[in-house]
Amino acid sequence: QIFDKLIYKIVIKAKQKLTMYQVLKRNWDKTKYIIISGFIITFLLLVTVVYKSDEKIIKKSASIQSSYESPDLKTFNKFILNLIRSPFINLNYEIKKGDTIQKILKKYKVKNREIQTVIDQYKKYGNPNQLLVGNKIDIIIEKNSSVSKNSIVKFSVPVTKSTTISITKNEENKIISKKIITKLYKKKTLSENIIKKNLYSAAMEANINPDTIIEFARIFGFEIDFQRDIRENDYFKILYEKYFDENGEYIKSGSILYAHMSVNGREITLYKFGDDKGYGYFDINGKSVEKALMKTPINGARLSSSYGMRKHPILGFTKLHTGTDFAAPMGTPIMASGSGTITRAKWCGGGGNCIKIKHNSTYETIYAHMKNFAAGMKVGKKVRQGQIIGYVGSTGMSTGPHLHYVVIVNGKKVNSQKLKLPSGKVLKDKERTEFEIHRIKTDVLIAEIIARKN
Repeated sequence: QIFDKLIYKIVIKAKQKLTMYQVLKRNWDKTKYIIISGFIITFLLLVTVVYKSDEKIIKKSASIQSSYESPDLKTFNKFILNLIRSPFINLNYEIKKGDTIQKILKKYKVKNREIQTVIDQYKKYGNPNQLLVGNKIDIIIEKNSSVSKNSIVKFSVPVTKSTTISITKNEENKIISKKIITKLYKKKTLSENIIKKNLYSAAMEANINPDTIIEFARIFGFEIDFQRDIRENDYFKILYEKYFDENGEYIKSGSILYAHMSVNGREITLYKFGDDKGYGYFDINGKSVEKALMKTPINGARLSSSYGMRKHPILGFTKLHTGTDFAAPMGTPIMASGSGTITRAKWCGGGGNCIKIKHNSTYETIYAHMKNFAAGMKVGKKVRQGQIIGYVGSTGMSTGPHLHYVVIVNGKKVNSQKLKLPSGKVLKDKERTEFEIHRIKTDVLIAEIIARKN
């Protein structure tokens, strides 16, 4: 009917054009007559074609609609919709007065066992019955069609402006939690203490985080043998960064900015200099403390057996001891004494679990009798100087927990304790000027912190 009306209007207009043509015909010549006649014929033909095409489309649409409504296709459509329908419910739930974790999750028919697990995970960080009204919880629930109860996938609760407790189900279908902090506040902290027993215990007394102690030992490991050089009443001072959340709770330690030690009559002062990607530690003369290898790759140990001829504690006969043994408690971290690439990380027979590192064309090191390797340690892995590569053990041919440390120079095993290593970089020209300015600013900052304490 619609197309019939359309054709009717077109025909009427065509007739009007023909009438006008008759009025004007007397004054037009044959050429104009032929042009207008051709235009009218073409127009009418075009209308006819469009009408026929639309008629076919309408019939085809009607046929498709009829097919769509057939019982077989309806069943197929329902099957496809069920396939693509997600079993997950995403919620952005706003906490209301009186809400608890149990109350909220019961509302969405979560399994009682999983509700209790979520509560237990939340208890690690806060009170599950004291949710902040108005905050929004990001919840994902999986609907279980086979059972009446649903499963929790995610329960993420903001507890402050910069802290969120995220409780999720991992790939092993286990509910785990973590504290996510989006913003931290940095504070420069100055700590110092007199060493009575060893560096580690003195640093712990000064409330220095273990990670910072290890970094401190790494920095001074080029100059000091912590097993033989430290004396009672030696002294250290350290300026480093600490990070806190908005409530003032300690989260982690940052970089060491300044480190000083008075050891066995020697005064050593070091400053961090450079950007975060490429920095080093330099003395007051602008000389880098870093060398190819550290003197000792372990902290808190004692030298139990030196390089040289000795009676083997197990085999019973005298032979060359080609390394240095450091006795330490089981599980003590072992550091890479220099940056390089791991060329061996496996069981080495009498050496037990061992790692070998190639530092450059000259130096290689071996670490034996390990309890186990640090995560990710394997052949081809690049490690940086001071990075933890494993832990003290007593694997292989060993009488007790210790590290057997070997240094190889140009393919020959040498005494690591008598090895003279090349000097580090010396700052010059513009870098030296920038370092002097940085050093003075650091000294002023330390003086200000001390003045505030007093």
